[in-house]
Amino acid sequence: MESAPQKTIYFGTFVHSLEPTHLDICKNGAIGVDEAGKIVFVERDVENVEAVKKLHDWTSDAVVVIPTTGFFFPGFIDTHIHASQYPNAGIFGKSTLLDWLNDYTFPLEGSLSDLTRASHVYHRVVSRTLSHGTTTASYYATIHVPATNLLANICKARGQRAYIGRVCMDAMGPDYYRDESAAETLAKTRETIDYIRSIDPTHETVTPIITPRFAPACSTGCLADLGALHRETGYPIQTHISENVPEVNLVKELFPERKGYADVYDYAGLLTDKMILAHAVHLTDEEVALVKARDAKISHCPSSNTALTSGCCRVRKLMDAGIDVGLGTDVSGGFSASILESARQALGVSRFVAMTEGDAAKLSVEEVLYLGTRGGAKVVGLADQIGGFDVGKSWDAQMIVLNNVDETAQTHHELEAPVDYFGWETFPDLIHKWVYNGDDRNVGAVWVKGKLVHETSKSKS
Repeated sequence: MESAPQKTIYFGTFVHSLEPTHLDICKNGAIGVDEAGKIVFVERDVENVEAVKKLHDWTSDAVVVIPTTGFFFPGFIDTHIHASQYPNAGIFGKSTLLDWLNDYTFPLEGSLSDLTRASHVYHRVVSRTLSHGTTTASYYATIHVPATNLLANICKARGQRAYIGRVCMDAMGPDYYRDESAAETLAKTRETIDYIRSIDPTHETVTPIITPRFAPACSTGCLADLGALHRETGYPIQTHISENVPEVNLVKELFPERKGYADVYDYAGLLTDKMILAHAVHLTDEEVALVKARDAKISHCPSSNTALTSGCCRVRKLMDAGIDVGLGTDVSGGFSASILESARQALGVSRFVAMTEGDAAKLSVEEVLYLGTRGGAKVVGLADQIGGFDVGKSWDAQMIVLNNVDETAQTHHELEAPVDYFGWETFPDLIHKWVYNGDDRNVGAVWVKGKLVHETSKSKS
């Protein structure tokens, strides 16, 4: 349940990424958060809370103390998730991308014109992502304006920071699930933008995001109109690119005058520093250079790419090119709404790439945690606000709690959550164990802008 923020000191171990390969672990830290949910001080190696209060002339008695086998970690940022597809998570049969859309995705998304059904789905996906520590999500909704607006309402009410995109598609899909024209696409997208502005004028919580589904689903006129809308409003954009080979070939057939998939978006004025490109599995070297030149961002979705046999994204190549990369769950191509699971899958995919391309392709635990936090913050354009525990940033955070099963523990017989601490591990070892073994049962509490937006029953007791 969301609660109003108050001046609070968070005391104990905190962990966050400073750089892709540098994970900062502070075992005796204190972080002060003001009533606006902003971090106002970070102290290291402190003896007790009272000393910190005296040092900062702190008047509030609100203190959250982390258990000795737990730590505070920044909230995860999901840079690519289809809220409307959540009921299908784990359902894809033997499909690849294009037949999966027709067999599973379009029927489900089309059904959410029913607002009762949409409400049920959207409440659940927001609850589920919050329970996994996702404090910011870039959501695809559906083509339906009322249902998309409903998702914005739910995110605002629950306190999850969210980008909300009405799906734009006028050139592909069944008759019951596509816009009749580029003009309708633009008009309905404006309706959603206007609505989100009305409920959150300064976009403290929810922000519109222009959402062409992907190039094959949009006419040239539709893409051009959305590019013009982007220039007019300055709102960010999200779409898909080079997810699998048949899709790339289809784009070549549909847009023969363009030099490649990325050029389709560039020509329409969509490939800018506010564009989130999901997947990017099969980008050519020329496209990588173009994406970098335009400072567009990439959402790596390893679970989905594996499940739909789309391919293995060369994340190291993208990072070495200087492109900002974050993690996405891509529910429901991806089977889990957990960014921690995406981080785990990113580690595995990078090792598959390394088996043929050499060890340099491997990602480290530190790097995937960076992608899920600071990297994701860059992708969604909020690097100055979220992603780490720096003074001036928002307190978007999760409390991670591990099981203490050392020889002196009284609860070693219980199996309440994954990740067992035996007492001899180093703290870096515990972080690695959490990444490879943890899940939502390790998330004790979640805050967004200092507001408590999720708490497990165990934490409440």
